[in-house]
Amino acid sequence: MTNATAASRLTLSQSWPAALEQRYKAAGYWRGETFPAFLRERALCLQHKEAVVAGNTRLSYADLDREASRIGAGLLAMGLTPGDRVVVQFGNVAEFIPVVCGLFYAGLIPVYALPAHRIAEVTHFARKAEASAYIAGRHYGGFDYATLATELCRAVPELQVVMAGEDAGHGFTSLSALQGNPDSLPEQFDPQSVAFLQLSGGSTGLSKLIPRTHDDYIYSFRASNTLCGIDEHSVYMVALPAAHNFPMSSPGWLGALHAGARVVLSDSAEPGTAFALIEQEKVTCVGLVPPLALLWADAASHSRYDLSSLEVMQVGGAKLLPEAARRLQGALPCTLQQVFGMAEGLVNYTRLDDSDELILNTQGRPISPDDEVRIVDDEGRPVADGEVGHLQVQGPYTIRGYHNDEAANARSFTEDGFYCTGDIVRRTPQGYLVVQGRANDHINRAGEKISAEEIEDHLLSHPQVFDAAVVSIPDDYLGERSCAFVIARGEPPRVVALKKWVREQGLAAFKVPDQIVFAEHFDTTAVGKISRRELRAQLRQRYLEQTEEQD
Repeated sequence: MTNATAASRLTLSQSWPAALEQRYKAAGYWRGETFPAFLRERALCLQHKEAVVAGNTRLSYADLDREASRIGAGLLAMGLTPGDRVVVQFGNVAEFIPVVCGLFYAGLIPVYALPAHRIAEVTHFARKAEASAYIAGRHYGGFDYATLATELCRAVPELQVVMAGEDAGHGFTSLSALQGNPDSLPEQFDPQSVAFLQLSGGSTGLSKLIPRTHDDYIYSFRASNTLCGIDEHSVYMVALPAAHNFPMSSPGWLGALHAGARVVLSDSAEPGTAFALIEQEKVTCVGLVPPLALLWADAASHSRYDLSSLEVMQVGGAKLLPEAARRLQGALPCTLQQVFGMAEGLVNYTRLDDSDELILNTQGRPISPDDEVRIVDDEGRPVADGEVGHLQVQGPYTIRGYHNDEAANARSFTEDGFYCTGDIVRRTPQGYLVVQGRANDHINRAGEKISAEEIEDHLLSHPQVFDAAVVSIPDDYLGERSCAFVIARGEPPRVVALKKWVREQGLAAFKVPDQIVFAEHFDTTAVGKISRRELRAQLRQRYLEQTEEQD
């Protein structure tokens, strides 16, 4: 990126009111730690201890430090400068953690894309973040990311591309070829500066960008370690995509590295693969979304693998129903820990020594004594404990605003700085939260958030679609599945063809509607108007009633 472009780019920032900043520092939440400092300190103290295991690759803490330094210095030698934003897209492979740590070392800002994201989403991230580079693995899950990178460069020509793999191809720079002078790496970092950009589900389309600072994020996983029993003897498995906020920080692989533990990356969450790794690496903790947890529970009953090392199974990303929680408790030889959190900040855990009543029926309580939780009615008035309302929060690791998105900030934050999560919850007398649902039109499909409006827009672009409404339908396995109600223009298209159309718009596969139902018309008011939210609610209710009648 040229100096002129860098100068015109929007500044990354995240700041709290002075009084809160002083309180968080005085309480010891913010200690002035930075990612490069703690990673280098662990490398110095734990040189030969294994830090990361991925496939046939085993990296000690010293190995990780050397590889991160090589990558960081090499990126600076390419012409990137501290503060540049870099879109990172890897699966659970050996290169991912060294690349992210290398970006931290170089003062570059990772922008985390998930392996499932395709050209529409990645282009959005690159433009919204004003990115200077894109780094990805060449192949993962049968997909060639070099092809995506080629399309991305046409859309965002200023991007430099670094590709991991034996053949970078397409004239891209190979990750293995990066070289630079380690002395070029910055020595000082501001702990209050933005360390990376995480993604949020978009309520009106594509994801928003979440700036997280060194101090706030490190506090969140440092405190999580204590609540989740992670120490230097732990072995944490990453079974979910490693760029997701949950397996990164709750306590995730970053929390594990901070504790001096060992991180095991599994390139598949399928029980056969994951169970073999648990036995081989003596995994002690893993985080899963509810559908995966239930799949593991069923598989464990007839598994030949030794799972006795597993001490804690965390379940989050979507609500775990009490009946499902009961199934999990009896199926695996470990403690169940419910996790309810968001990439914007607030994280709740059931405690490891909680009663079954709390573990089965709640989604936990906040990490910090200074997590200020407010539950309000539709007019913003606080409700009494035990009553249902909208969740609002502020605290030492909850953001104060999205990057480059004034409209989202106006919707998502109150005048006094509380983040409006979009969740409908109630609070127990002990301060535990019970999630009731979502206030907006997201579909939470196995922990992946889908914007109904985004999918409707793509359906409406099909020449044989007159109108479409996408709703969530309860699903025993996925939590929620997506169902698209479609009014055809003339002859209805085949369902398989319509799904193929959505898939070909460059979207992640999980956004393709699970079910498509053709309708002759949608109900409207006398003047022909109805809000999309009301329409979706009507269609969803009618569908559920019809299903009950058929049962």
